[in-house]
Amino acid sequence: MRIGIMGTGGVGGYFGGLLAKAGHEVTFIARGEHLKAIRSHGLKVESANFESFLIHPAQATDNPADVGEVDLILFVVKTYDTDSAAQLMRPMVGAQATILPLQNGVESVQKLSRYFSKENLIGGMTQALVSIAAPGVIKHEAQYKRIVFGELDGRETPRLKMIYDALKGCGVDAEITTDIEKTLWTKLLHIAPFGGVACVTRSAIGPIRANNEAFAMLRRAMAEVEAVARAKGVAMDADVVEKATAFVNSLAPNSMPSILRDVVAGKRSEYDALSGAVVRAGRETNTATPLHEFFWTCLKVVDSQSQ
Repeated sequence: MRIGIMGTGGVGGYFGGLLAKAGHEVTFIARGEHLKAIRSHGLKVESANFESFLIHPAQATDNPADVGEVDLILFVVKTYDTDSAAQLMRPMVGAQATILPLQNGVESVQKLSRYFSKENLIGGMTQALVSIAAPGVIKHEAQYKRIVFGELDGRETPRLKMIYDALKGCGVDAEITTDIEKTLWTKLLHIAPFGGVACVTRSAIGPIRANNEAFAMLRRAMAEVEAVARAKGVAMDADVVEKATAFVNSLAPNSMPSILRDVVAGKRSEYDALSGAVVRAGRETNTATPLHEFFWTCLKVVDSQSQ
């Protein structure tokens, strides 16, 4: 397959690297020192639990027009760069191209549909603890490398099978779902409440769990996401909050969500794609979301002072 990686950060670099290693024609869209390093020395992937490897030479550019039309685009830019990246990647999107967004939140397809036909879009979610360790170097730290994806209308289609085979063939834990909305909202229920509480308290999960009031706030924030999702008609599992609670209870005490790492570093964060999405959906469905309104407002002020 001809594959474009729109955003060669941790997620794009890792999964794009696996696909390139398996023999697919992959072009990485990157910029700055990261792009220079990939062009000069290749893309290096370091993994604590799986094989480390080097893609050299690696095809990389900062101009999608140099790539031309591709079969598949992994859309993995930060959510606040969605609009600019979508416009930039137009030359890669022909009538037969499939765009698979692997961003946080639940609004990626909605935003991308402003620029591309719904026929080009499928929904997707990933679980992988990855980051840029240095220019040209991707670090994978977890035992999972999961991508779940599906058609927006739940159909099973040939292109899903083709993408599934490509991902499975390079070692990804790939899954096809007939209910991508449920998948996305379930992930949001895991990450938006934890991210919100962690950011406003500047705490890892250990101190939050140790404080009864803070942990109760976390569970109430989870319940807000569940209520909004159900109001939108999403068929959430009956025990979704209990499952999410069990997940945060399983984390090491020093575990921090990526949004907190960005806030502490003074970088822009994805607060608007997390709690902001909950607030917007709450307003749309007339569902109260006071905690996420609080997180969203606080982090909006913090984000306005970021680098």
